[in-house]
Amino acid sequence: MNHPVRTSLGELALLFLKLGTIAFGGPAAHIAMMEDEVVRRRGWLTREQFLDYLGATNLIPGPNSTEMAIHIGYGRRGWPGLILAGVCFILPAALIVSAFAWAYVRFGTVPAAAGVLYGVKPVVIGVVVQALWGLGRSAVKTPWLGVLGAGAVLATALGVNELVVLAAAGAIAPLARGARRLRSSVGAAGLRLLAVPSWPSLRAAAAAGGAVASVGTTSASVGLWPLLGVFVKIGAVLFGSGYVLLAFLRADLVQRFHWLTEQQLLDAVAVGQVTPGPVFTTATFVG
Repeated sequence: MNHPVRTSLGELALLFLKLGTIAFGGPAAHIAMMEDEVVRRRGWLTREQFLDYLGATNLIPGPNSTEMAIHIGYGRRGWPGLILAGVCFILPAALIVSAFAWAYVRFGTVPAAAGVLYGVKPVVIGVVVQALWGLGRSAVKTPWLGVLGAGAVLATALGVNELVVLAAAGAIAPLARGARRLRSSVGAAGLRLLAVPSWPSLRAAAAAGGAVASVGTTSASVGLWPLLGVFVKIGAVLFGSGYVLLAFLRADLVQRFHWLTEQQLLDAVAVGQVTPGPVFTTATFVG
């Protein structure tokens, strides 16, 4: 616990229901709103504690803003707080997206509904590009990281599996740091090696671009267990912001299994963007 006076479960529920209802703008915006609420307004955490929580969420896969809500709930009221904060943060967005999904399946071919999505899609692409630009400016701090990102784009374009690209990046990055510490120069062979790994944000940009460029024709029927397996796998290996989800969804749902068309995936992403809560509620729409 962070304070001798514990937060009531009702107070936790009201806070995260509110955040889950009004938290637009993606994980960075969600986390900024949480900091304002729990550090500045309520004093539940110090800034240092909040940053420790944020650091912990970046070490594990999954949606960062949802993990922050869960972590804060656990810090204030243990396991009951963990469950309540997580459910209350996710529930409003899940319900809203479910309603959109039902309407899309029922009326998606009606011109009025199609017109709404037609107007939303360019905005979604703009939001994604802006987010990736911000992530890129903060992530590419050295020339070799730029090479790393360029290699990710190339590997993805050549069809390398995203998990292989992530594993390669995880293996090579420590070697590159060690090489810099030893002040050893990276030759031409090293540059070719660095061209393999992945930068998730650029992979997401490539996936989003591909979704706009090509539109599939049909989607396939799928059972609940295979669908569960895909999303359990994605949740277990997905690091980074919700935008990285786009690359995984396109690779599995469109290219590998053909469960969705490119158009349907773009519509799912559009709904995930224009509704509050985690971008990962795109998964609710897909389901």
